[in-house]
Amino acid sequence: MNMFGERIRTIRESKGLLLRQVAAHLEIDTALISKIERGERRLNREQVVKLSSFFKVSEEELLTLWVTERIINVIVNEPFAIQGIEKAKEILKVTQYEN
Repeated sequence: MNMFGERIRTIRESKGLLLRQVAAHLEIDTALISKIERGERRLNREQVVKLSSFFKVSEEELLTLWVTERIINVIVNEPFAIQGIEKAKEILKVTQYEN
């Protein structure tokens, strides 16, 4: 699953940007941004925030996709993944009210 990389490519292409322009802004190698778009590598949170600013798109949108892929990559082969997600949602709701 490569929702994040596909979205990055779509945004980049819609803005007429080259891989090297995005890579230069993130201060990474052009080959790395290509791998990110193909789902072979991942950005860190700071880079995702920087990218959303560069693209002038919602930080929430990109971070949500980024977090989603991180979760899926950890639990993809777990037989109780859905149950675990539901339990995590309950805990997160309680934790958010406490803070």
